[in-house]
Amino acid sequence: MSLLVVGATGTLGRQVARRALDEGYQVRCLVRSFKKAAFLKEWGAELVRGDLCDRESLPKALEGVTAIIDAATARPTDSLSIRQVDWEGKVALIQAAKTAGVDRYIFFSILDAEKYPDVPLMEIKRCTEQFLAESGLNYTILQLAGFMQGLIGQYAIPILDNQPVWVTGQSAPIAYMDTQDIAKFAVRALSIRETENQRFPVVGSRAWSSEEIIELCSRLSGQQAKVTRMPMGLLRAVRRLTRFFQWGWNVADRLAFAEVLASGKPLVAPMDEVYSTFDLDPQNTTSVESYLKDYFSRILKKLKELDYDQKKAKNQSKRRVPF
Repeated sequence: MSLLVVGATGTLGRQVARRALDEGYQVRCLVRSFKKAAFLKEWGAELVRGDLCDRESLPKALEGVTAIIDAATARPTDSLSIRQVDWEGKVALIQAAKTAGVDRYIFFSILDAEKYPDVPLMEIKRCTEQFLAESGLNYTILQLAGFMQGLIGQYAIPILDNQPVWVTGQSAPIAYMDTQDIAKFAVRALSIRETENQRFPVVGSRAWSSEEIIELCSRLSGQQAKVTRMPMGLLRAVRRLTRFFQWGWNVADRLAFAEVLASGKPLVAPMDEVYSTFDLDPQNTTSVESYLKDYFSRILKKLKELDYDQKKAKNQSKRRVPF
């Protein structure tokens, strides 16, 4: 099977590419920059230059491809909007895949997207799910909640640096999952007929609130967190302000996701049947506790080594001084 991974340089996409390569798939990656994607080539993937927003680049990228795993999404710093990438770009890719005769299409969506029509990214994901289901392609939709990798920048690093941790006044618990585990489900879907033309939640075993994550990080790091709460009214005002400027559209659309957190409704779903369908063992799935424990143990060990090296260098410098 020849597999095209879209969004392969991203947090999730690179794990999908790595997993597929490890399982023996012939992997091709659609990339905008060969330089930024050099690590994928080193892993053994074929790189093809292309862009979701450049329809003419897609047919060549799809030549000989039998399956697609689509992990692409607009980033807050992108010059293109969420609508351009996550809607117009995905529609172009789905249509091109249909024309090319692609057998399987794996798409990553967001859990409960249909419940938030006023949140741009959620509504676009819902519409893309529907468009894909009606395209005639053999699809599988995996609905995600949150990545454990995002917890590092949002909580762990600020606590270690003794910087404020920003949280909203009210936060909905989220069932985070490691992107490596998500990649297992995506690649496994390619070989399991029961996943065809179906939607599945792919989330962690339990939902964690911001307060619980902060408490866990504080305990594991041995440092007290400085928590700063941002009122929802202020976030909404910032969102309205950034909408006035084209450079701020993606930021504004991402800030709209705060409305999901403000709902207080947990982003979580039962996973027993999902594990059974995909023939995966939930005991092999990384938990938030083990993920953060591993991170802090590695980073604290590194900090101790750096401190030791600095002290050693300082002592050697003193011994070299003749007077």
